[in-house]
Amino acid sequence: MRKAQIERVTKETDIKLSLSLSGGEVLIDTGIGFFDHMLTAFAVHSGFGLEVSCKGDLQVDGHHTVEDIGICLGKAFAEAVGDKSGLARYGSFFIPMDEALVFCSLDISGRAFLAFDVPFPQEKIGDFDSCLVVEFFRAFSQNAGITLHIKSEYGYNSHHIAEAAFKAVAHALRCATEQKYDTVLSSKGSL
Repeated sequence: MRKAQIERVTKETDIKLSLSLSGGEVLIDTGIGFFDHMLTAFAVHSGFGLEVSCKGDLQVDGHHTVEDIGICLGKAFAEAVGDKSGLARYGSFFIPMDEALVFCSLDISGRAFLAFDVPFPQEKIGDFDSCLVVEFFRAFSQNAGITLHIKSEYGYNSHHIAEAAFKAVAHALRCATEQKYDTVLSSKGSL
């Protein structure tokens, strides 16, 4: 299967999202320039096909848009991996981005958990609130059923730190979604 489409309409956002773990088009339009940049980097570095269209209540701020896209991407990911049969399941990756270094380790376990140790020196990245990065990854991990650890080792530019985080998660997911086994990688027989 390895594909999913999600449509979600609330009073705050109207989202259409398509995900293919096997690659494909990358078309992102969230109305938030920096977030578009992060989702594009995520798709390119994971090797996933990702199309996202969102109309959100940006007159309030970017929170609902960012969190709701995290929810939709998480749901799409959970659907695309199905019963997780054959997956490598685990992935870890370091990404250096100029002065910043960020690490991600994850498990497509069916158990949602986020450990996020990523301080941002600047509160804003352009018009984007840097505190929304954790909101995105929390929503994504909860809805994808992923145990997700993201840690910034160091850095002083919030743009570089955020971008390294998105790319580290992307590369870790690329590793974890690789088809390597004939069955589910679990001593229990299922996840």
